[in-house]
Amino acid sequence: MLFDTHAHLACTQLAGDTDDVIRRAREAGVQRILAVGADLATSAQSVSIAAAYPGVYAAAGIHPHDALAASAGGVSAADPSHPAWAAIRQWAERGEIVALGEIGLDYYYDLTPAPLQRDVLKLQLQLAAELDLPVVLHNRESDEDMLQILRSSPAGLRGVLHCYLGGPALRDWALEHGLYRGVAGPVTFRKMDALLDSVAATPLDRILIETDAPYLTPHPLRGKRNEPAYVRLTAERVAELYGLTLEAFAQRTTENACQLFRVA
Repeated sequence: MLFDTHAHLACTQLAGDTDDVIRRAREAGVQRILAVGADLATSAQSVSIAAAYPGVYAAAGIHPHDALAASAGGVSAADPSHPAWAAIRQWAERGEIVALGEIGLDYYYDLTPAPLQRDVLKLQLQLAAELDLPVVLHNRESDEDMLQILRSSPAGLRGVLHCYLGGPALRDWALEHGLYRGVAGPVTFRKMDALLDSVAATPLDRILIETDAPYLTPHPLRGKRNEPAYVRLTAERVAELYGLTLEAFAQRTTENACQLFRVA
């Protein structure tokens, strides 16, 4: 039984045929999926999807790409009075979300000024601590600032470095402090020896498997829209790195995910 710990089920590329996407996932042995939000709208949609499909859970948050757009209504996303934070609190109180995400930093694309990204991330880390929820962290070309922010984050931080492709300093700090590493489609791509070595050096009890659907489709399906069913391809490749059968690897990584997100 596989657990896709990161899928954008509410995005436009997947939202039109959710029934079929979930059905194909089930047929591929993917019994659990975390539907992640990127802004207030997709977070709300993820909550609705999770309510409609057993084994699907929701995460809510503001992605670094969306932090500037979320501030367009006159209230900065870095302001505690922004409506997104009240909504997230309400979902958490109702037990409708199991994590805050997708949140983080992205310095590759210039969609939100870096200072605003950092402020919004800090606010969400504080909110996660108050709500006792783990975080799903996006990090792209921002290792140094991410590490600095995490080091000063509230005690008891729980979470996962989603689709981690960064350097060893942030990775090692995260693992030493109990965070997990998410592994996605790039581990199946050609000429990714450094990534394979990095993943293989990660303790198995810190590994989660994900698709990041509809993005990062694993080989040999690159070029197609990604979806949770394809997490099996990533799991097969990573299981090889650990010398495990797919079944044993799936069981362990599902246990990891259930522990992090506190789902039975």
